[in-house]
Amino acid sequence: MRKEFRISGFGGQGIVLSGVILGRSAAIYDNKNAVQTQSYGPEARGGASRSEVVISEDIIDFPKVIKPDVLVCMSQPAFDSYGGDIKDQGVVIVDRDLVTVPEGYKEKYNVKVYEIPFTEIAYKEIGLKIVANIVMLGSLTKITNIVSKEAMEKAILDSVPKGTGEKNILAFEKGYNYI
Repeated sequence: MRKEFRISGFGGQGIVLSGVILGRSAAIYDNKNAVQTQSYGPEARGGASRSEVVISEDIIDFPKVIKPDVLVCMSQPAFDSYGGDIKDQGVVIVDRDLVTVPEGYKEKYNVKVYEIPFTEIAYKEIGLKIVANIVMLGSLTKITNIVSKEAMEKAILDSVPKGTGEKNILAFEKGYNYI
């Protein structure tokens, strides 16, 4: 059971951190195999950013994402770049306020699309736009069930700066419960 994830957006949105947390939750806390790779533009903050994670119960013989089962887009340019690169019957998760999914997209690619207001939830319910990526991880965890809720919470606490754990777990819960 190999599952491929591509998380994409702008630099500064915590895209790479999201991939690291997802991989850590699978490998360390759910005893699965996981590989995480990343790329971002030379301008870093504000430029294109992508984090890819492969999770499997079996040995991962090729560490790169070939065609994602799950595509997350936290910006319109990310969706425009990667929206057509998704497996048949895959899952596409977008930040509703930052990405417009074109009419007929679901049918054209035979995918399930979730349009979730990650940034709005982060700002209105947590008071911090910067935790939109953690809100996204909550929704991703609930939608895909690739890792346990408990594993993801532990990986978040391991990965975020000390003193921010409570707000990050609250952000995760908001995303998880939105679904």
